[in-house]
Amino acid sequence: MSLPIAIVASGNGTNAQAMIDLMKQGVLDVDIRLIFCNRPNARVIERAKAAGIPWQMEDHKAYPSREAFDAVMTEALKKSGAELIVLAGYMRLLTSTFLDAFKNRVINIHPSLLPAFGGGVHAGPDALAHGVKLSGCTVHFVEMEVDSGPIIIQAAVPCDAEDDEESLMNRIHVLEHRIYPQAVQWIAEGRVHVQGRRVSVAKADRKLAVPGENSLVWPPLEEGF
Repeated sequence: MSLPIAIVASGNGTNAQAMIDLMKQGVLDVDIRLIFCNRPNARVIERAKAAGIPWQMEDHKAYPSREAFDAVMTEALKKSGAELIVLAGYMRLLTSTFLDAFKNRVINIHPSLLPAFGGGVHAGPDALAHGVKLSGCTVHFVEMEVDSGPIIIQAAVPCDAEDDEESLMNRIHVLEHRIYPQAVQWIAEGRVHVQGRRVSVAKADRKLAVPGENSLVWPPLEEGF
Protein backbone atom coordinates (compact mmCIF):
# COMPACT_ATOMS: atom_id res chain seq x y z
CA MET A 1 0.00 0.00 0.00
CA SER A 2 1.30 3.44 -0.89
CA LEU A 3 2.58 5.60 1.98
CA PRO A 4 0.22 8.51 2.72
CA ILE A 5 2.23 11.74 2.89
CA ALA A 6 1.59 15.45 3.17
CA ILE A 7 3.85 18.11 1.70
CA VAL A 8 4.27 21.42 3.54
CA ALA A 9 5.69 24.26 1.45
CA SER A 10 5.98 28.04 1.31
CA GLY A 11 7.13 28.89 -2.18
CA ASN A 12 7.87 27.63 -5.67
CA GLY A 13 7.45 23.94 -4.86
CA THR A 14 10.02 22.38 -7.17
CA ASN A 15 10.75 19.55 -4.72
CA ALA A 16 7.01 18.98 -4.41
CA GLN A 17 6.77 18.84 -8.20
CA ALA A 18 9.57 16.27 -8.37
CA MET A 19 7.60 14.03 -6.00
CA ILE A 20 4.33 14.59 -7.86
CA ASP A 21 5.98 13.61 -11.15
CA LEU A 22 7.61 10.46 -9.75
CA MET A 23 4.38 9.45 -7.99
CA LYS A 24 2.45 9.75 -11.26
CA GLN A 25 5.15 7.76 -13.06
CA GLY A 26 4.74 4.94 -10.54
CA VAL A 27 8.32 5.31 -9.30
CA LEU A 28 7.58 6.93 -5.93
CA ASP A 29 5.19 4.72 -3.96
CA VAL A 30 3.28 7.42 -2.08
CA ASP A 31 -0.19 8.92 -1.92
CA ILE A 32 0.09 12.70 -1.56
CA ARG A 33 -2.96 13.39 0.58
CA LEU A 34 -2.44 17.13 1.00
CA ILE A 35 -0.20 20.01 0.01
CA PHE A 36 -0.31 22.58 2.80
CA CYS A 37 0.97 26.11 2.20
CA ASN A 38 1.31 29.21 4.37
CA ARG A 39 1.64 31.86 1.65
CA PRO A 40 -1.34 32.97 -0.49
CA ASN A 41 0.50 33.43 -3.79
CA ALA A 42 2.95 30.56 -3.59
CA ARG A 43 3.40 28.71 -6.86
CA VAL A 44 3.20 25.35 -5.09
CA ILE A 45 -0.57 25.94 -4.90
CA GLU A 46 -0.79 26.05 -8.70
CA ARG A 47 1.26 22.88 -8.88
CA ALA A 48 -1.20 21.13 -6.54
CA LYS A 49 -4.16 22.32 -8.60
CA ALA A 50 -2.59 21.21 -11.87
CA ALA A 51 -1.88 17.75 -10.44
CA GLY A 52 -5.36 17.36 -8.91
CA ILE A 53 -3.93 17.04 -5.41
CA PRO A 54 -5.88 18.37 -2.39
CA TRP A 55 -4.36 21.56 -1.03
CA GLN A 56 -4.94 24.00 1.79
CA MET A 57 -3.58 27.49 2.26
CA GLU A 58 -3.55 29.21 5.63
CA ASP A 59 -1.82 32.58 5.81
CA HIS A 60 0.32 32.47 8.95
CA LYS A 61 0.01 36.26 9.22
CA ALA A 62 -3.67 35.82 10.09
CA TYR A 63 -2.84 33.99 13.33
CA PRO A 64 -1.81 35.60 16.63
CA SER A 65 1.07 33.24 17.35
CA ARG A 66 3.23 30.50 15.89
CA GLU A 67 1.50 28.04 18.22
CA ALA A 68 -1.96 29.03 16.98
CA PHE A 69 -0.91 28.57 13.36
CA ASP A 70 0.79 25.24 14.02
CA ALA A 71 -2.34 23.97 15.75
CA VAL A 72 -4.37 24.60 12.59
CA MET A 73 -1.70 23.02 10.41
CA THR A 74 -1.48 20.00 12.72
CA GLU A 75 -5.23 19.46 12.54
CA ALA A 76 -5.22 19.67 8.72
CA LEU A 77 -2.34 17.22 8.35
CA LYS A 78 -3.85 14.75 10.80
CA LYS A 79 -7.18 14.96 9.01
CA SER A 80 -5.45 14.14 5.72
CA GLY A 81 -4.29 10.81 7.13
CA ALA A 82 -0.66 11.50 6.23
CA GLU A 83 1.86 9.24 7.95
CA LEU A 84 4.90 11.23 6.84
CA ILE A 85 5.24 15.03 6.72
CA VAL A 86 7.56 16.28 3.99
CA LEU A 87 8.81 19.86 4.36
CA ALA A 88 9.61 21.23 0.91
CA GLY A 89 10.81 24.81 1.15
CA TYR A 90 8.78 25.55 4.27
CA MET A 91 10.19 28.81 5.58
CA ARG A 92 9.00 28.82 9.18
CA LEU A 93 10.28 27.31 12.40
CA LEU A 94 8.08 24.56 13.84
CA THR A 95 6.85 24.43 17.42
CA SER A 96 7.35 21.52 19.79
CA THR A 97 3.58 20.95 19.73
CA PHE A 98 3.70 20.26 16.00
CA LEU A 99 6.76 18.03 16.19
CA ASP A 100 5.33 16.08 19.13
CA ALA A 101 2.18 15.42 17.08
CA PHE A 102 4.29 13.83 14.30
CA LYS A 103 7.19 12.48 16.31
CA ASN A 104 9.94 11.06 14.07
CA ARG A 105 7.65 11.53 11.07
CA VAL A 106 8.80 14.92 9.74
CA ILE A 107 11.63 15.23 7.21
CA ASN A 108 13.28 18.19 5.50
CA ILE A 109 15.88 19.00 2.86
CA HIS A 110 18.56 21.63 3.39
CA PRO A 111 20.86 23.03 0.66
CA SER A 112 24.16 22.28 2.36
CA LEU A 113 26.18 19.35 3.63
CA LEU A 114 24.93 19.46 7.20
CA PRO A 115 26.07 20.24 9.81
CA ALA A 116 27.93 22.82 7.70
CA PHE A 117 25.94 25.99 7.04
CA GLY A 118 22.86 24.83 8.92
CA GLY A 119 20.50 27.01 10.87
CA GLY A 120 19.95 29.69 8.24
CA VAL A 121 18.34 30.47 4.92
CA HIS A 122 21.49 31.55 3.05
CA ALA A 123 23.42 28.29 2.88
CA GLY A 124 24.51 28.82 -0.73
CA PRO A 125 25.91 32.34 -0.30
CA ASP A 126 27.46 31.34 3.03
CA ALA A 127 29.26 28.42 1.37
CA LEU A 128 30.56 30.69 -1.40
CA ALA A 129 31.69 33.32 1.08
CA HIS A 130 33.55 30.69 3.08
CA GLY A 131 35.30 29.39 -0.01
CA VAL A 132 34.44 25.72 0.48
CA LYS A 133 35.31 23.27 -2.30
CA LEU A 134 32.25 21.03 -1.82
CA SER A 135 28.66 21.96 -1.17
CA GLY A 136 25.44 20.00 -1.63
CA CYS A 137 22.20 19.04 0.06
CA THR A 138 20.98 16.91 2.97
CA VAL A 139 17.72 15.10 3.74
CA HIS A 140 17.20 14.75 7.48
CA PHE A 141 14.63 14.11 10.16
CA VAL A 142 13.38 17.28 11.85
CA GLU A 143 14.03 18.06 15.50
CA MET A 144 13.50 21.21 17.55
CA GLU A 145 17.04 22.44 16.93
CA VAL A 146 17.12 23.74 13.36
CA ASP A 147 18.80 21.48 10.78
CA SER A 148 20.03 19.13 13.49
CA GLY A 149 18.09 15.89 13.02
CA PRO A 150 19.49 12.51 11.96
CA ILE A 151 20.73 12.52 8.35
CA ILE A 152 19.16 10.13 5.82
CA ILE A 153 21.03 10.97 2.59
CA GLN A 154 23.46 13.59 1.31
CA ALA A 155 24.65 14.71 -2.12
CA ALA A 156 27.89 16.62 -2.71
CA VAL A 157 28.74 18.85 -5.66
CA PRO A 158 31.77 21.00 -6.51
CA CYS A 159 31.80 24.57 -5.29
CA ASP A 160 34.04 26.47 -7.69
CA ALA A 161 35.73 29.83 -7.23
CA GLU A 162 33.90 30.98 -10.38
CA ASP A 163 30.46 30.08 -9.00
CA ASP A 164 27.86 32.64 -8.08
CA GLU A 165 24.77 31.83 -6.02
CA GLU A 166 22.66 30.95 -9.06
CA SER A 167 25.15 28.54 -10.62
CA LEU A 168 25.82 26.77 -7.34
CA MET A 169 22.17 26.48 -6.36
CA ASN A 170 21.17 25.23 -9.81
CA ARG A 171 23.69 22.42 -9.39
CA ILE A 172 22.36 21.63 -5.92
CA HIS A 173 18.70 21.73 -6.94
CA VAL A 174 19.21 19.06 -9.60
CA LEU A 175 20.29 16.66 -6.87
CA GLU A 176 17.66 17.83 -4.38
CA HIS A 177 15.00 16.67 -6.81
CA ARG A 178 16.59 13.22 -6.86
CA ILE A 179 17.66 12.54 -3.28
CA TYR A 180 14.51 13.83 -1.59
CA PRO A 181 12.11 11.48 -3.42
CA GLN A 182 14.63 8.67 -2.91
CA ALA A 183 14.62 9.23 0.85
CA VAL A 184 10.81 9.22 0.87
CA GLN A 185 10.78 5.96 -1.10
CA TRP A 186 13.12 4.30 1.39
CA ILE A 187 10.79 5.36 4.21
CA ALA A 188 7.77 4.10 2.26
CA GLU A 189 9.48 0.72 1.97
CA GLY A 190 10.28 0.61 5.68
CA ARG A 191 14.01 0.51 4.98
CA VAL A 192 15.09 3.50 7.09
CA HIS A 193 16.25 2.74 10.63
CA VAL A 194 17.36 5.33 13.19
CA GLN A 195 19.61 4.61 16.15
CA GLY A 196 20.50 7.78 17.98
CA ARG A 197 21.96 10.11 15.38
CA ARG A 198 22.85 7.31 12.95
CA VAL A 199 20.52 6.38 10.10
CA SER A 200 20.89 3.16 8.13
CA VAL A 201 19.07 2.15 4.94
CA ALA A 202 18.46 -1.56 4.49
CA LYS A 203 19.79 -2.86 1.20
CA ALA A 204 17.44 -4.15 -1.47
CA ASP A 205 17.90 -5.96 -4.78
CA ARG A 206 17.78 -2.80 -6.89
CA LYS A 207 19.89 -1.46 -9.70
CA LEU A 208 21.73 1.71 -8.83
CA ALA A 209 21.31 5.01 -10.66
CA VAL A 210 24.14 7.16 -11.96
CA PRO A 211 24.36 10.18 -9.61
CA GLY A 212 25.51 12.59 -12.31
CA GLU A 213 28.76 14.18 -13.43
CA ASN A 214 30.95 15.57 -10.64
CA SER A 215 28.63 14.54 -7.81
CA LEU A 216 28.64 12.04 -4.99
CA VAL A 217 25.50 10.70 -3.31
CA TRP A 218 25.42 8.48 -0.25
CA PRO A 219 23.67 6.16 0.31
CA PRO A 220 23.58 5.52 -3.45
CA LEU A 221 20.57 6.46 -5.52
CA GLU A 222 18.55 3.58 -6.93
CA GLU A 223 17.16 3.17 -10.42
CA GLY A 224 14.36 5.66 -11.14
CA PHE A 225 15.81 8.39 -8.92
